[in-house]
Parts: sequence; structure tokens; C-alpha cells
Amino acid sequence: MPPPRSGRQEAQHDGNAVCEVDAAARSDAAIRAASAELIGLSHAIHAEPELAFEETRSVAKTIAPLAERGFEIETGVAELPTAFRARYGSGALTVGLCAEYDALPEIGHACGHNVIAAASVGAALGLAEVADALDLTVLVFGTPAEESGGGKVLMLEHGVFDDVAMAMMVHPGPLDIVGARSLALADVSVVFHGREAHASAAPEQGRNAGDAVTVAQVALGLLRQHLLPGQQLHGIVGDGGVAPNIVPGRAELLYYLRAVDSASLDDLMRRASACFEAGALATGCTHEIRTLAPTYTELTPDPELLLVYREQLTGSGRVPLAPEFEAQRPLGSTDMGNVTNVIPGIHPVIGIDAGGAVTHQPGFAAASVNASADRAVLDGALALARTAIAVARDDIHRDRLLQRLVQRQEDIR
Repeated sequence: MPPPRSGRQEAQHDGNAVCEVDAAARSDAAIRAASAELIGLSHAIHAEPELAFEETRSVAKTIAPLAERGFEIETGVAELPTAFRARYGSGALTVGLCAEYDALPEIGHACGHNVIAAASVGAALGLAEVADALDLTVLVFGTPAEESGGGKVLMLEHGVFDDVAMAMMVHPGPLDIVGARSLALADVSVVFHGREAHASAAPEQGRNAGDAVTVAQVALGLLRQHLLPGQQLHGIVGDGGVAPNIVPGRAELLYYLRAVDSASLDDLMRRASACFEAGALATGCTHEIRTLAPTYTELTPDPELLLVYREQLTGSGRVPLAPEFEAQRPLGSTDMGNVTNVIPGIHPVIGIDAGGAVTHQPGFAAASVNASADRAVLDGALALARTAIAVARDDIHRDRLLQRLVQRQEDIR
């Protein structure tokens, strides 16, 4: 049982509670006042989908409401033309909100990154309203190429997140998941080199790189039955030859390897590499394996921040998945995992009604601008802002995050 508070301590505690309620009310009001603008931003990004590192129109749209409200905008950060950092305030506790806006080839915003960007901007507008009162610095990070390219990893490597005490974002999905989990990911290209020949007149002169692909994929298919729990591999043939009457002298596999953590991913990479080598060996070809993007690490959300976010989300009337079931619903992979491995952070899923569709399906792209997605923009913004406010007003949370930041900065030096 905690010791009884003195009259002075009790008054201070009650005053803090009042201040927190007042700050939350002011933040909520700012977000709701901007609701039409935030929903418009979500729809505008959705209407013009752009692929990794090409999100120029989406960046301009995302920056606009921040610049109008006095955020200091720095574009082209980390030597990435479509990355930005927007800053408001100068408080001791720096809250980072990650905005994603890249789309998928052909199926557009089937991962709902338009919702992510709008919710992060909304949370930033709410926090800017109370930044001075709560001794906050509010940062919005425009993070390109989450689907392929690892924008956040590159930004981490360039020190863009070095002064951030906590990092947050919400990702749309079929249901609310507070402690969302993801898989570590390696994005690889395997190129087989053979020798061209006439497929009819002189096939014996050829070495078929396309056959190397076939052998490798058969080996990978047989490997699947022996994978460890959480290990996955899936891919496509990126290049299989140029004409039926030419023995392919070059062929390429594009594969994603995933696992529950980085150690398991290393194991999977070793075993998959043996399958690629088998394809080359069996056909007399050579091969090379290249990593196409930075490796994504698994999400490691901060447990204390998750508790605060869950309280804020349920207070809004949403009913998230129970914690004991969260680990059973991995989300694929995200470069936000790399951020949470360095900075206390969260990456919850905010539920939308997608009519049974899941992310990376055309039906989910259509759902990402329906009425439930619009509600998710506002509910996500409100929950993120309220989480930051609750943390800022709690000395234990605040001191823990600031101490972690100091330690990280000392490690960097």
C-alpha cells in the first residue's frame, strides 16, 4: 500500500489531474476542429498513390497543414527527397509521430498509409495546442518507402531520430490491436547466370538459368515443411528469360524471408541460401544474392506505453484484441520495428470495416477511404495525442523516457 499523501501532495496530485484533463480537452478540440481537413488529407493521399521514394505529392499534402500551424519543416532529411521532419515547440520531452504515405504497385493504398499519415498529422496538431503547457517538443517524421526500401531505417542511420524520447503511429487493419507484433524481414534478389543458346538447334550449348530458378523454388517448397514457427518465405520470378527459343542466360528470383526475430531470420537466410545454391549447382549456373533494402527488425513495442495507449483507446469506446491473443496475429513486417528496437515506441493497429478484406488486397484499398477509415483517422489521432499527454503529465513515465534518451545519446557519442 502506498504511503498516505500529505495535504500538499494531495493538492499537487489533484492539480496535475485537472491539468491533464484540461490538456486532453484542448488537444481533442484542436483535432476535432481539423477533422474535415484530416479526412481530406487521407482521401487526397489515397487518390494519388505513389510508390517508394517517389511520394512527392503525398509529402506536399502531408506537410501543408503542419506548415500552416507554425511547424518548422525540414525536407529531404537523411538525403531522401521524400522524407521530412516537422517540429513544433521546444520542450524537454520530444514526441515523434511517424507518417507513412507510400503505396503498393497496382493496388494503391491497400495498406492504408493514407490513414497513417492523416492520424499522425492530427495527433501533432492536438499536441501542438498543449506543447508549451506540457513542456513538449512535437515532431512529425515523414517516412517514405515503408513497403519496400526501409525509409525509417535510413533515417535512423542518419541520426534523424536521435533526439526522440518516444515514437508512435497507428496502422489501419481489420481490428484494433494495441500490442501489434511484426516479423523481421530480409528483402533479397537472387540472380542466376547461365549461357544462352538456341533452344532447338543447340540446347546442349546452353546453361538454363530459368531451370536454376525452378530447382531453387522446388527446394524452397520442400524446405517449408521444416521451417521453425514464425519463419516464412515467399517470392516471385522477376526475370525468367526473353523468348521460348532462347535458353535463358539470366533469371532472377525476388524473395521476402521473414521470422519472429533477427536470430531466427539469420537461420532462415542460411537455409534458403542453400536452396538458391542448389539451383545453380544442379544446372551448371552461377548465382549471386543481393539484399535490396535494409533488413527490418521485429516490432518490440514499449510495454508501459502500450498500457497507456490501451487505456486511451478503450476510453474512446473501442474494444481492442485482448493482450493474450496479440502475439498470434503478426502483421507482416515494418521498418517501424527498427525504430522500436532503438526508441521506446508503439505501432498499434486501428480497426476499420474492410468487409472481410485484409491488407494488401484491393478490397482493403477501397475500404481505406470509407466512413470507418475516416473514424480511424480521428480516433487514432485522439488516442496518440492522449497517450503523449498522459505520459507527459506522469513523472514516472516522463523520467523513464528522458533517462532512456540520455543513455542512448551517450551511447551514440
